[in-house]
Amino acid sequence: MNESRMANKKIGMGLTGFGVFFLFFGMILFFDKALLAIGNVLFVAGLAFVIGLERTFRFFFQKHKMKATGFFLGGVLIVLIGWPLIGMILEIYGFFLLFSYSIKLWTYICKRSIFKYCSRTQIR
Repeated sequence: MNESRMANKKIGMGLTGFGVFFLFFGMILFFDKALLAIGNVLFVAGLAFVIGLERTFRFFFQKHKMKATGFFLGGVLIVLIGWPLIGMILEIYGFFLLFSYSIKLWTYICKRSIFKYCSRTQIR
């Protein structure tokens, strides 16, 4: 991997981390519009930096994920307009629809690897 690609990934991880922080902090402060808007923009920008613009568009705009993308990006738009509670509800629903397959996959991988590890170690 070349140097500029690694730099983009580092920047993307930082942006995504700050985005998650601002989203969390905005929810703690009773759905503060400004913090949630900043968090949304940083999260989406960080995602684009980490996996690239083309892959980001391909991920969000797959035919079978259009409903989830609509809810997620619609929630971002509603938060930016100024209705944070409704926007966050839509975003969370869209997020779970977008990443539900990934969550199932990761839980399967974790269970499988833990089972393999336990079966290899001998209890004495």
